[in-house]
Amino acid sequence: MPFINEDFLLGNKPARRLYHEFAADEPIFDYHCHISPKDIAENRQFKNLFEIWLEGDHYKWRAMRSNGVAERVVTGNATPQEKFNAWAKTVPHTLRNPLYHWTHLELQRYFGITNLLSEKTAAKVWQTANEKLATPAFTTQGILKKMKVKVVCTTDDPVDDLGHHRAFAKSGHPTKMLPAFRPDKALTVNQPAGFNKWVEQLAAAANVDINGFNAFISALAQRHEYFHSQNCRLSDHGMNHCFADFCSEKVAAGIFDKARKRELVSPLEHSQFASFMMLFFGQLDAQRGWTKQLHLGALRNNNDRLLQQLGPDTGFDSIGDFPQAQTLSAYLNKLDSDNLLPKTVIYNLNPADNYAFATMIGNFQDGTIPGKIQYGSGWWFLDQKEGMEMQINALSNLGLLSRFIGMITDSRSFMSYPRHEYFRRTLCNLLGRDIKNGLIPDDEKLVGPMIKNICYANAKNYMAFPGVK
Repeated sequence: MPFINEDFLLGNKPARRLYHEFAADEPIFDYHCHISPKDIAENRQFKNLFEIWLEGDHYKWRAMRSNGVAERVVTGNATPQEKFNAWAKTVPHTLRNPLYHWTHLELQRYFGITNLLSEKTAAKVWQTANEKLATPAFTTQGILKKMKVKVVCTTDDPVDDLGHHRAFAKSGHPTKMLPAFRPDKALTVNQPAGFNKWVEQLAAAANVDINGFNAFISALAQRHEYFHSQNCRLSDHGMNHCFADFCSEKVAAGIFDKARKRELVSPLEHSQFASFMMLFFGQLDAQRGWTKQLHLGALRNNNDRLLQQLGPDTGFDSIGDFPQAQTLSAYLNKLDSDNLLPKTVIYNLNPADNYAFATMIGNFQDGTIPGKIQYGSGWWFLDQKEGMEMQINALSNLGLLSRFIGMITDSRSFMSYPRHEYFRRTLCNLLGRDIKNGLIPDDEKLVGPMIKNICYANAKNYMAFPGVK
């Protein structure tokens, strides 16, 4: 029997029944990821297993470095096959790391490969996978069909013209690729060089002269409206923590002017400006009926030397220990007080914040829609079995699991769609264990529809994207 068999992660009969009857066949609604819209629109054909699997996957890069693999073979100028061989040699050392599960789940679901990956099997796996990658079924668009992806939401800067989204929309492909508005750079007045460069890009995208703060926020509002015209209904923010040093527009304008003059902006001024802008973005989202995502708690770019050498998003981020609850509450409350709190999904990266986030959502449910404020799925370092279980348990204990909008890939890899299967098996295993222990009824008519909804329908209904059924 292969390691990844039909009952993988399903530890009892109720779990197996729930998964195979209610979860396995549901399509994928991937409402947060970092895959390339260009690769999808141009129907990229990957040349080899390195390109699709290792090219941008910093999870694997971290493991390879930990296994003593030189940077030349991780992200440097080694050949694709050398890099793959180094990963294959690393895999046996990842036992009890989720990478071991994901590696073999992905190899089997994409290529039908059931052998355990190691230095000994690397050549055969490389050959088998590469032969299949050369076929039409394994282009980016072929993969979306193969994995039953109904919706994929990319992560897009306000200055993006969304040309790849428009091109793909005309292709007739059954998957919807929709943008998500991520204006993180609009907050970075504390980094004036980068901020000013981005403001000029924004001015070009909006075709306006940004000669002051009013023009700046007008340009952002225009880009928000443009994204809406392209069927965007989702925004996203990645921050250490929410900002809650609220200030007047006059104060925010003064801070903007300082940054434009490349003058030093103090930490307090940065927080004030970011607080003002986050309220502004929240109001835009609420007015257009969008959903806002808040990804909170990453401590990024810890290694200065390798940041300079390799750039950001290369595997040198970690969990931060920022205070979260008070500022998150203040931000949500400020929007709610003006009746301008949009549908919001909050994600924590530090598991110490699980219960704080799971209780926070209950403070701002207003009866307008089920689960208006969502406690998001296990994210980044928490998107593994234990992290998923902790998130599910916290939400179950303190909120309504039945209204949960389910899993995301949060990935840069087209090989990551089995992450949804991994989540579904974990979910069904937890519920099956509860049935076996007499904690919930052994009633498929009660439990089965909840599982199907968490896998797909809850996200579809909550997001309410145009044309998505």
